[in-house]
Amino acid sequence: MPLDVVVVMDPIGAIKIAKDTTFSLLLEAQRRGHRLHYVQPGGLFLRDGQALARAAPLTVKDDKAGWFTLGQTAELTFGPGQAVLMRKDPPFDDQFLYDTHILSIAQGAGALVVNDPQGLRDFNEKLAALLFPQCCPPTLVSRDPAALKAFVAEHGEAVLKPLDGMGGRSIFRARAGDSNLNVILETLVGAGQAGRGNLTLAQRFIPGIKDGDKRILLVDGVPVDYVLARIPQGDEFRGNLAAGGRGEGRPISDRDRWIAEQVAPEMKRRGMLFVGLDVIGDYLTEVNVTSPTCARELDAQFGLNIAGLLFDAIESRVVNG
Repeated sequence: MPLDVVVVMDPIGAIKIAKDTTFSLLLEAQRRGHRLHYVQPGGLFLRDGQALARAAPLTVKDDKAGWFTLGQTAELTFGPGQAVLMRKDPPFDDQFLYDTHILSIAQGAGALVVNDPQGLRDFNEKLAALLFPQCCPPTLVSRDPAALKAFVAEHGEAVLKPLDGMGGRSIFRARAGDSNLNVILETLVGAGQAGRGNLTLAQRFIPGIKDGDKRILLVDGVPVDYVLARIPQGDEFRGNLAAGGRGEGRPISDRDRWIAEQVAPEMKRRGMLFVGLDVIGDYLTEVNVTSPTCARELDAQFGLNIAGLLFDAIESRVVNG
């Protein structure tokens, strides 16, 4: 049964199709005969309690010279027979939050939203990992610079980062006694009145980062059999591809699979059909639910069709309810 696949994403004209996971989802949906609709940026709205969008018919092709064509923009009403791909990148700001509320109303009208809007609100990508402490390195989340500084001193070396970043932005590595640590904490927490700064996450530094920050993809609670290790290059300690890391595919390890098994049941229970787990060494560091990536790279290296696995799950839910 053809579906209406409605995508909420960052501007499609600016993506890099060779590594854009959303694009792979659109190609797969089109290959299966589903109708594609592109929501214009900022195009979700409510009228008299009904969820709608300013959207245009979309066709895609795997050609970097011209990868999409849009039809005429019109109002689209959310309802049954639709799969809505919520794939807008962080930051999770007020506007993103409001969009998830609109999509919850769309969900109530019968549309399937991937990932579940309530889950998008509940699972901060840094904090969600801490729901599974058995998988995580020692971690502190605090607004107290003194406590964060003491954490670095206790563990000798730590990574500090904000709760709303992505792509490796604003991530700092600090050692005990580092003369820049006060400046790092002022940057992350802020220099205002005590207790009113920004929550900041500190994690014990994991030396295994030299072998890569691994991305495990969960599709409907099942881990893909290969992971993408994002390996730091040169003098950079961050493995993020956006920070210059090199992506290297590997078979999933026993420890990676164990971590996935710890996380997957809760993700599936909450309607999070497509999730990216970040693992460094033996430790879970993040649970990515907003717009997990790395499918294109793994597909290319191992002949996979990760988008196909996800659409199997989507079609089953739309048909069977």
